[in-house]
Amino acid sequence: MKTKKGVLLATAAAAALSLFSACSKESTASARNVEQIKKSGEIKIAVFSDKKPFGYVDEYGEYKGYDVYFGDRIAKDLGVKVKYVPVEAASRVEFLLTGKVDIVLANFTVTPERAEKVDFALPYMKVALGVVSPENALITKPEDLIGKKLIISKGTTAETYFTRNYPEVELLKFDQYAEAYAALLDGRGAAMSTDNTEVLAWALENPGYKVGIESLGDLDTIAAAVQKGNTSLLEWLNNEIRLLGAENFFHADYEATLRATYGENADADALVVEGGQL
Repeated sequence: MKTKKGVLLATAAAAALSLFSACSKESTASARNVEQIKKSGEIKIAVFSDKKPFGYVDEYGEYKGYDVYFGDRIAKDLGVKVKYVPVEAASRVEFLLTGKVDIVLANFTVTPERAEKVDFALPYMKVALGVVSPENALITKPEDLIGKKLIISKGTTAETYFTRNYPEVELLKFDQYAEAYAALLDGRGAAMSTDNTEVLAWALENPGYKVGIESLGDLDTIAAAVQKGNTSLLEWLNNEIRLLGAENFFHADYEATLRATYGENADADALVVEGGQL
């Protein structure tokens, strides 16, 4: 015979299991395939709203940047309108798992840990980590940061890299890139680390700051991501990327959105991946 306490525990366990199952089913069911997206007339794409020149909102309230240029083409070739959804680095996976978006195009670095939770399409960009700091107190190697504060955005590869390889470096973490850069400008940290492509662009627009470490860690790739198991959309994206590669689309994207930032002497091939082929 069950005691009252036993009944309560059993009931609570059953409720928790039911909730977990419901959430799992909801997550799986919320992934829309290509036909469902076309039928709805709209695709929802997660992008950054504060990571210029890759994803940002301009003075007219319009989404712009390298990722947005790609997102616009995806929508056009699907024959639908695009709805851009602003996302923070730490919530990119969650937005896919909960079906808030169909695709994440927010400078998403491919990692084994993330690939367990989402499905990545073919890459369209190459990236490593970089570290930007004031020119008068330039950080040129990770060891320079020991005993100092390093600014990072939560959920980024920079957070993972320094946590694993330099645990003695104190990390000052922010949800948004705009907050992280404001902290650097205010002197709350000795440096900031994120994708080298991004800090190089930021330093060019902010006199007095320089990227003292231009490449740190492994050379990684950036790719679009869809909800795990959404093979319909994943296959469509991979085919789209191959077709776009044939027309040199991502180099055109670079010229339209990044050339002005990096300058005429910058090598687009150092960043761009065409047709998913490294």
